[in-house]
Amino acid sequence: MIKRTLYFGNPAYLHKKDQQLKITDTETQAEKASIPLEDIAFMILDHPQITITHALMADLTDRNVALISCDSKHLPSGLMLPLDGNHVQTERFRIQIAASEPLLKNLWAQTIKAKIENQAEMLSRAGIESKQLLALVPQIKSGDPDNTEGRAAAVYWKLVYGEHGFTRDRYGMEPNAHLNYCYAVLRAIVARALVSSGMLPTLGIHHRNKYNAYCLADDVMEPYRPFCDELVYEIFKSGNIESEAITRDQKAKLLSIATCDVLIDGKKSPLMVALSRTTNSLFECFEGTRRKIVYPEFCN
Repeated sequence: MIKRTLYFGNPAYLHKKDQQLKITDTETQAEKASIPLEDIAFMILDHPQITITHALMADLTDRNVALISCDSKHLPSGLMLPLDGNHVQTERFRIQIAASEPLLKNLWAQTIKAKIENQAEMLSRAGIESKQLLALVPQIKSGDPDNTEGRAAAVYWKLVYGEHGFTRDRYGMEPNAHLNYCYAVLRAIVARALVSSGMLPTLGIHHRNKYNAYCLADDVMEPYRPFCDELVYEIFKSGNIESEAITRDQKAKLLSIATCDVLIDGKKSPLMVALSRTTNSLFECFEGTRRKIVYPEFCN
């Protein structure tokens, strides 16, 4: 069963009863909905007048539900995950920490290759020539010392939105805000999968920023970003992005990233399920039972 992503954008009182999430209207005190806790994967809280009980929060973390809070601009800004996500977590931490530098560099090269190939496929699906991007793939070396990823990004964004004067910038013009939103949700999905696989989301294979609590999530999400890019591109081409503001319908489409179909290991799978395959394969690389991370591709 595919677990659900719940979005709350209005005042609400959230609590649990009989293993159900109860949603109560704060003005009328009427129960608006009841959802089995076991069906939930992600909850996004996007209103300052949402109240959530500690009992519900504790049960959600026990079930490995990612709880995402949004800021005053309605962008995801906080993430709550369980501290204990795997029954052999300490052993897996030790194996992850002991990974050698050559292994980390090799894993990063694999990751960049998968990302650029998915970027090229996203271009092809959008009817944009991708040869210029694919020409960079053979140049990838262990650890990517020549920053092929950065050079590919410059080519990629120019091809996707170049005629609109777009520059990929966290605080730039639209559709940057839409990309930020989808990436933030994707990051939470990746972090949840890493915790379930018994790994530290903080300890990356490439990202090393000491202020970043999700370095490994930022690494693993790279080949998954083009799936977000396609969702945003579809909204952009429809002409519905007129400012940095993200409408409710647009949020609904961007939140569908968790359940969009991808191809992984030759089989079609929802993205959140595929991510578990990716994170488990990453741990197998750390422990030496596998040589390659399993990353997704676009479905035909």
